Amino acid sequence: MPTIVISSLETARNVLKIESQALEKLANNLPEDFTRLINAIINCKGRVVVAGVGKSGHIGRKISATLASTGTPSYFVHATEASHGDMGMIVEGDICLLISNSGETSEMHNIVAHTRRFLIPIAAISSNSDSTLMRAADFALELPDAAEACTIGMAPTTSTTMTLALGDALAVSLMRERNFNTENFKIFHPGGNLGSQMKRIKDLMHVGDKIPQVTPETSMQDALIEMTSKGFGIAVLIKARKITGIISDGDLRRHMHHLMDKTAGDIASNDPVVISEDAFAADALRIMNNCKISVLVVADQENHPQGILHIHDLLRAGAI
Repeated sequence: MPTIVISSLETARNVLKIESQALEKLANNLPEDFTRLINAIINCKGRVVVAGVGKSGHIGRKISATLASTGTPSYFVHATEASHGDMGMIVEGDICLLISNSGETSEMHNIVAHTRRFLIPIAAISSNSDSTLMRAADFALELPDAAEACTIGMAPTTSTTMTLALGDALAVSLMRERNFNTENFKIFHPGGNLGSQMKRIKDLMHVGDKIPQVTPETSMQDALIEMTSKGFGIAVLIKARKITGIISDGDLRRHMHHLMDKTAGDIASNDPVVISEDAFAADALRIMNNCKISVLVVADQENHPQGILHIHDLLRAGAI
């Protein structure tokens, strides 16, 4: 018989299809205890203690980290280490989230006994509804029946993907219940690219004499001098201390015919895109990308000019 050769790409596509189908099945069959658990965590005075072993432990660490970074205090305890002193991290007022696909992981037994002794609620994620862990749980989060995506059907693949997704669903649902917003997110993410994107426009913009300003009556010769000297490639039209338009390189190209015979008001574009000084760097980057521009004028609610922001300012701040 001829050998059937399956390419790596075919294998990869098959894995993704199997796991995506499992996620769709999970979405359509969320555990009945999910909402009850959300309410319990919202009213929890302590923290969500996540525990697992092996691949479930790796997933548990990520779930705990996501919870903690999105407004739900949480930390991870390795089930084996808990039996050797770390059990003291789990105290009254906490809620435990225990992860075991089989529900029979022996290392979990001591944690379960500890929680029962001190009346600490347990939420369990498992594929086995009749397991020891699920029978002990106050909140049973059962994963739907779905085959592992690995070629021998044994390595945790589909099950860990569903567990991780369920953890994300839990974290995002809690964010919504807590009204966790961008300002809260900034507090927990001061470093790296995310922290840079959370910087305020007022901390990055150029102000005062650095803003290239002209009036509608300014001659184009003087307007070009202002644009060149300030180095942003634009000029902001100001009348009665309010922004009325903007001159960009595009405006110059569209009015090249007899350009020097015109005033700034003759060629400026009306209703320029502006941004508030209290907006975030991520907001500015999104606007620049959507509008295909490299400079933003910063204005207050009365449309008074407050500053100017160039895409290079975002680059220097690490927001890109």
